[in-house]
Amino acid sequence: MTHFTQRARTIARHAAVAGALLLGAAAAMAQSATPVGTWQTIDDNTGQAKALVQITDDGSGTLSGKVIKGLGPSDDPTRRCTECTDARKDQLILGMTIINGMTKDGDGWDHGQILDPENGKIYKCKMHLEENGQKLVVRGYIGISLLGRSQTWNRQQ
Repeated sequence: MTHFTQRARTIARHAAVAGALLLGAAAAMAQSATPVGTWQTIDDNTGQAKALVQITDDGSGTLSGKVIKGLGPSDDPTRRCTECTDARKDQLILGMTIINGMTKDGDGWDHGQILDPENGKIYKCKMHLEENGQKLVVRGYIGISLLGRSQTWNRQQ
């Protein structure tokens, strides 16, 4: 009887460990199935890392993103959006929300806007994940999505 009890305890421990691993894997897969997280942006002209953008969910499924760190070699944390024409005019770029209103649409997210703090222009935005959630293709456009440009961001967290 003692042998049976020890074996049952061992099986129960293994089952608990397996369950914890499965829950952890499911959480990791769920995170990679959404843009929520930290993304490294790439400069279109140099191909170098430019900034880190943190994308969050407001709890109702709407995503937004803000600049949390500049990565350029000459990045100035006191740089302001002098070209912005909305409420962000002359605000610090560090900490600025540059993506808002993104909602799930099929395999991607759409119906939002993205600000280019370099020129102050606001574009319609859509995005989708690639490479098992490790790449985020962000497209800013005017009117229809054919008239725009895409950037591929790299997941950091």
